[in-house]
Amino acid sequence: MADPRIVAVGSSPIGATDLTGRDLFTAALTEAFDGLPDPAELVDAIYVGNQSETYEHQIMYGTLIAEWAGLRNVPAERVEGCAAAGALALKHAVEDVRSGTRDAVLACGVEKMTAGGTAGATNALSAAFDRALEQRSGITAPSQYALLAQRYLHETDATEEELAHIAVKNHRNAASNPRAQYQQEIDLETVLESNYIAPPLKLFDCAPISDGSAVVLVTSAELAADLVARDEQVRVGGVGAAANNIAVAERDLTFVEGANVAASRAFDQAGLEPEAVDVAEVHDAFTVCEALLSEAVGFAPHGLGYESALEPDERSDGWTDVRLSTSGGLKARGHPIGATGLMQAIEAYEQLTDTATDERQVPDAEAALLVNEGGVADAVTVAHVLTN
Repeated sequence: MADPRIVAVGSSPIGATDLTGRDLFTAALTEAFDGLPDPAELVDAIYVGNQSETYEHQIMYGTLIAEWAGLRNVPAERVEGCAAAGALALKHAVEDVRSGTRDAVLACGVEKMTAGGTAGATNALSAAFDRALEQRSGITAPSQYALLAQRYLHETDATEEELAHIAVKNHRNAASNPRAQYQQEIDLETVLESNYIAPPLKLFDCAPISDGSAVVLVTSAELAADLVARDEQVRVGGVGAAANNIAVAERDLTFVEGANVAASRAFDQAGLEPEAVDVAEVHDAFTVCEALLSEAVGFAPHGLGYESALEPDERSDGWTDVRLSTSGGLKARGHPIGATGLMQAIEAYEQLTDTATDERQVPDAEAALLVNEGGVADAVTVAHVLTN
């Protein structure tokens, strides 16, 4: 079994932009390959995370991106898993390298969400829900997550104010992240006084519509040694994925079983426990997600995940010392659907190579967990454990 390493990362600007999907990808690729050989001389295969063809009326994203990268006659595939598409692309790249099938694989993600406006994005995202049971009832992503949030507030001591603190913390982190869509802090009152989107979730509890692209180059350890210094490499120690059920009906609304299974598999592969993780990027498309996922992956006792916004020494007993969403998370870094899982990987790479900005750098970070959801909570979850 080969030892997969992340050796280079890159991203486009995140947010509303006039750039097309292929232009966003070009910006990400250019950053990632600065100082490296031409992709055509190095890359054996490419996987592209992309949520929906409706934004730019474009399928065949694997071939499109391979061509744009100057690659010919390599395996090139589009990967779809709603908002987990980027993490699935990374998973495929890691498993190709680990198996010894390939030495260098490019995991990409791209989404041009603003092309369809708010209505187009809402419609595209609703396609991730069960057509017979949910779509035709007119549900939306905020309404589905609001169900989870309502139940979470009912079953725990959490309040809307506690969820608001998560948004404040993530905007504070994004303020020092040059890759973030929103590089400014907000206060608690701003969150609490914003309009309800789907009670109890308000505007500032929700991630934005974003354009963006991200690129991660995964290679074998042997090739990595030829390309970059050891302190510029990050090891992918474990990968886990789980698909539970697509509809919100018939599930435990306050325990994300799929995330628990996916993270457990990744931890087992890496030979680590949750307590070993210094930084984690979790799928906070809505503030309640950070609370639920903190519990599901073993960072927090059940019912106390909302304390993720607190400093480690201020949290209740049973919490680990992990720092969450240091990038600003989906909430403030931005959520370009197909690229989101890879944006998480970029943040972990920067944390573990000590190249994050001083304000958000976690001292002596040695292990990171990535958790990327597609659909609502248990529909599909992908987890990666990275170490330096």
